[in-house]
Amino acid sequence: QVQLTESGGGLVQPGGSLRLSCAASGSFLSIFNIDAMGWYRQTPGKQRELVATITRGGSRNYADSVKARITISRDNTKNTVYLQMNSMKPEDTAVYYCHAAADLGPSRDYWGQGTQVTVSS
Repeated sequence: QVQLTESGGGLVQPGGSLRLSCAASGSFLSIFNIDAMGWYRQTPGKQRELVATITRGGSRNYADSVKARITISRDNTKNTVYLQMNSMKPEDTAVYYCHAAADLGPSRDYWGQGTQVTVSS
C-alpha cells in the first residue's frame, strides 16, 4: 500500500506563488512500481481535472490552462512530487489531489486526501 501525503496548500493572493508537495510512503515494492505522479484539482460542481503529471523518467504533461504558470518536478530519492504555481489566479482555487499510478507492476491508482488552495484578495 502507498500513502500520499500532500502539504503546502493554503491562502494566497492573486499573483502570488505557492508550492505543493506530495510524499509517497509505503512498502518498497509498492513505491517501486509507481511510474507517473501528478496533481489534479476539483471545485464544487466540476469534475476532477488534471493539472500536471510527471513520469519517473521525467516526462511532463500539463493542462493547457496552467502550462505557462506551473512547473511540476520530482525527487525520486525522496519519493516526492512538487507543484510550483506562480501568478496564481482566483480560478486556481480548488482542492488539489496528489495522484500516483503504479504502472510498472500490477496496475493501481493512489490518491491523497487533498489540500485546499484558495486564491483571493
